[in-house]
Amino acid sequence: MAMDPKKHEMPSQAPEIRRHNFDEVALGYTAELAVAEAERCLNCANRPCITACPVQIDIPDFIQEIKRGEFEKAYQIIYKDSSLPAVCGRVCPQETQCESKCTMGIKFEPVGIGRLERFVADWHNENTCENPIKPAPNGHRVAIVGSGPSGLTCAGDLAKKGYSVTVFEALHKAGGVLVYGIPEFRLPKTIVAKEVESLKQWGVEINTDVVIGKTLTVDEIFEMGYEAVFIGSGAGLPNFMHIPGESLKTVYSANEFLTRNNLMKAFRDDSATPIMKDGRVAVVGGGNVAMDAARTALRLGAEAVYIIYRRSMEELPARKEEVEHALEEGVEFKLLMNPVEIEGYNNPEDKRDPKNGNVTAIRCIHMELGEPDAKGRRRPVEVPGSEEDIPVDTVVIAIGTSPNPLIKKTTKGLEVNQKGGIIVDEDGLTSREGVFAGGDAVTGAATVISAMGAGKTAAAAIDKYLS
Repeated sequence: MAMDPKKHEMPSQAPEIRRHNFDEVALGYTAELAVAEAERCLNCANRPCITACPVQIDIPDFIQEIKRGEFEKAYQIIYKDSSLPAVCGRVCPQETQCESKCTMGIKFEPVGIGRLERFVADWHNENTCENPIKPAPNGHRVAIVGSGPSGLTCAGDLAKKGYSVTVFEALHKAGGVLVYGIPEFRLPKTIVAKEVESLKQWGVEINTDVVIGKTLTVDEIFEMGYEAVFIGSGAGLPNFMHIPGESLKTVYSANEFLTRNNLMKAFRDDSATPIMKDGRVAVVGGGNVAMDAARTALRLGAEAVYIIYRRSMEELPARKEEVEHALEEGVEFKLLMNPVEIEGYNNPEDKRDPKNGNVTAIRCIHMELGEPDAKGRRRPVEVPGSEEDIPVDTVVIAIGTSPNPLIKKTTKGLEVNQKGGIIVDEDGLTSREGVFAGGDAVTGAATVISAMGAGKTAAAAIDKYLS
């Protein structure tokens, strides 16, 4: 049988329909499509896809089980190394990791590894009800700060080894960035809840509404009898541009805008959470978060949404799939432009005018690309005298986030770098004995799968430390 040179397409909602709802865009493979895609795997001897996976999933083996129709066996192979397969199958940038090293991809399109992982995880969630067989307790207690991807991964790996694990989450729902940052149309919250429930079945205890550094300190956690602490508190402190007008009423950080919608359900007609739902929206930035904010604004009812990015389309850091979806849905890209000021309404004759302080426009300067910077990307340079006003009603700043300084301020001896990231060694050990860290709290905002890899590394180090 001839090998299909292209991936099997993922069924999805049509753009003209999905831009008006928050239902998941991609609909997933059927069993027939999954088996057909699995048939494209060469099962090559050197297995480069595994080494490119931050959590080292045995990719060829799980794909071989799909070929045989053994979907539950495929799931168990994945779950041995990943506690969040349904999440990773949806939001992991496989195209720059496992799929980028796929041997099939040398001449043709690589195998759709992420699509197959999603199919297997969804099949398991829909068809399997058995609880895992928990290992015997080993007598050790570990605390996890944060229930995002790094914290949940660390918790899962340790629970599977018999540790008593408690996760402390600042918000009222577990999942971290998976529930507050990623929109429903990319990652349904029922999927996250199911993954969290799976960890609870392993014995992981999750305590919400606990802010470490305020409700409890790291030192108090040790006083409670925990022998090691993993800090996976993420990077929830938004970055701003420090330009005039950023304090106007209808300027949001992407974190705030997405949290109001994703976690606080501002999109519902009966929601008491305020959010701008109409008018023209400018989203500043070019990463996945910017795409999420822009596509969310469309679904909330914006009449026009602009992505403002200072480089060209080739330099956009967002996933290709997310950019394509945004374009299909009607987001307009204003490239090689950079904001210099946000303009607002002011009625000097009526200080109580409710429109006072609302955004009216964003002033941008045109850019051109110069020599490459330290990361190899061509540096954007301003074109003098090229300023232009774009009329908008809302501005969302999506230029990255930094770790919150609260834990550092309340934990003596915990060293951080200039950007506020916790300093760790190759095993995730911090400058404090028994305290480990990983994910965005260390690196700043990064991918879900890289955070999971850090949680996995720290779990192995904690196991060694307490053994």
